[in-house]
Amino acid sequence: MDRAQQPPRPPQRRGPGFGGPGGPGAMMPGEKARDFKGSIRQLLAYLGGYRFAVFAVLALAALSTALAIFGPKVLARATDLLAEGLMAQLQGLGEIDFDGILRILLTMGGLYLASFSLSLTQGWIMSGVTNKITRRLRTDISLKLHRLPLKYFESTSQGDILSRVTNDVDTVSMSMNQSITQMISSLTQLIGVIIMMLTISPLMTLVALIVVPFSGILTMGIVKRSQPLFKAQQAVLGQVNGHTEETFGGQTVVRAFRAEDGRIDTFKDLNAKLHASAWKSQALSGLVMPAVNFIGNIGYVITCILGAYLASRGDISLGDIQAFIQYVRQFNQPLSQVANITNQMQSMAAAAERVFEFLGTDEEVAEPENPVTVETIDGALKLRYRDEDGTEVIRPFYGNIEFVDVSFGYDAGQEVIHSFSAFVQAGQKIAIVGHTGAGKTTMVKLLMRFYDVGGGQILMDGLDIRRFTRESLRGLFGMVLQDTWLYSDTIRENIRYGRLDADDEAVYRAARAARVDHFVRTLPGGYDVMIDEESGNISSGQKQLMTIARAILKDPQVLILDEATSSVDTKTEIDIQRAMGRLMEGRTSFIIAHRLSTIRDCDLILMMENGDIIEQGSHDALIQSGGAYAKLWQSQFDQTA
Repeated sequence: MDRAQQPPRPPQRRGPGFGGPGGPGAMMPGEKARDFKGSIRQLLAYLGGYRFAVFAVLALAALSTALAIFGPKVLARATDLLAEGLMAQLQGLGEIDFDGILRILLTMGGLYLASFSLSLTQGWIMSGVTNKITRRLRTDISLKLHRLPLKYFESTSQGDILSRVTNDVDTVSMSMNQSITQMISSLTQLIGVIIMMLTISPLMTLVALIVVPFSGILTMGIVKRSQPLFKAQQAVLGQVNGHTEETFGGQTVVRAFRAEDGRIDTFKDLNAKLHASAWKSQALSGLVMPAVNFIGNIGYVITCILGAYLASRGDISLGDIQAFIQYVRQFNQPLSQVANITNQMQSMAAAAERVFEFLGTDEEVAEPENPVTVETIDGALKLRYRDEDGTEVIRPFYGNIEFVDVSFGYDAGQEVIHSFSAFVQAGQKIAIVGHTGAGKTTMVKLLMRFYDVGGGQILMDGLDIRRFTRESLRGLFGMVLQDTWLYSDTIRENIRYGRLDADDEAVYRAARAARVDHFVRTLPGGYDVMIDEESGNISSGQKQLMTIARAILKDPQVLILDEATSSVDTKTEIDIQRAMGRLMEGRTSFIIAHRLSTIRDCDLILMMENGDIIEQGSHDALIQSGGAYAKLWQSQFDQTA
């Protein structure tokens, strides 16, 4: 008979395994630094979905710049007409052709108006593209958050994550919006200006271009030194955000322990690092434009002297000199813009690198092929999966849970659970007790697949839980943790979080069962009071009652209580125990408790030490055996000991 199809069986006692100290290690995700080109390449991949809009932006930017480039050349013709008319007037041979000058000026005005319209259009399109990419980046980050393993959140500060979601994404968005169009405009202007200058005077053009290599060498040297400083600035900014959030969130603890000075000193150190990195990076990048302008001005002066010499020889007209001088100025402008854009791209690449490092973080293990799902069929929970031969199997869900030689370590080579074995029959109440660090909460994390076992198996009705989809598996559980979590919404919606499709009456019933209804109705606004984790008008015990009501509303098949009554008074604890007693009827319950009075009536008590079950049995049996559990009980309750 296939083990997965066996009916429920009675619990079996298993001998103790081998133990060792445990606890989650501070394991940080591996650093995978990406270079400038890699970050830009990944950003271009995001732009790929908007290639037609980007091509339109580039074409409009190029056309807008090209139209503007013709302005000085057209104006040169007006200058020549004015100069020729003045000379003719002085010689008595004619008058100034004001009609011709007016036509030229109207033509030039039309060119500038068309250039402005095209520039406005491309700016509007590019703003839409960058905002869509920003939305997509934030969406990808949000989705990524839900696919990351729990160990990532236990080893990464919230401030650093928030910095990537806000500061880094904003930096990418603003830099991208400005740099792409400016880059194509600047390149178009450079090429167009060179062509127009060549049509006026190749010799003067050659002189003007002499400064370009010096500007390029100077720019690249500064950029090479500023890039790592920009990356350091973004990293330190994340540390500052994390420290600030921790300080604000823990103000009560900080003041209670008079730790203000220490927190201030730490902030000053981080702020000093941020100041140093920001000052160095921005000061260094700020040298680019003045230096480029200085070199450009030298070329401009040389060009003016040469133009005056050629005009004195009659090799070039006055209008062409005026146009060429304008082109020289326009030529220096895109060089400065390219230098500025290069700085923006350095900042963008540093921010994008941090965003893509986050998006590239290892995710939870992918769901298996042909997974086991838990479905409601004909009003009852059923398991649906395929056998090895591909045959679909649908059978009742019982809820038996078995730990078979389970081993686990948060860090490689450092096991905190050794050969853990136990069988839990559906409907039983299981207490897990032991000293701090014994591995109690770790077992619950393994059971819900927040972490996967390193060795052995955890079976649900004879099936390895790694075959289940996480959604189906976790949908079977309801949790009440020692640390409460409430989000910014009404009390009603915080309780309804246990089952989002529940109506108001179901919410009220759950609240009454958790002994929270009376207290809520005494508040101004009742169930419509807005709360969050920092609400000052609601005590920590009352918050815990709400999380218990949330679990009651979910009506789970397996209930996990991790020190669920640690923040309530004795009377409230008694009320909660009665409510929990009704909730636990007919369902498997795991109770992690330090106060042994709360678990006397459990069907099975697992005494853990250093990651091993050293004793298991009922309360009476463990007391009679006189082992570790009996000693722990006596230390709490036997006043004659």
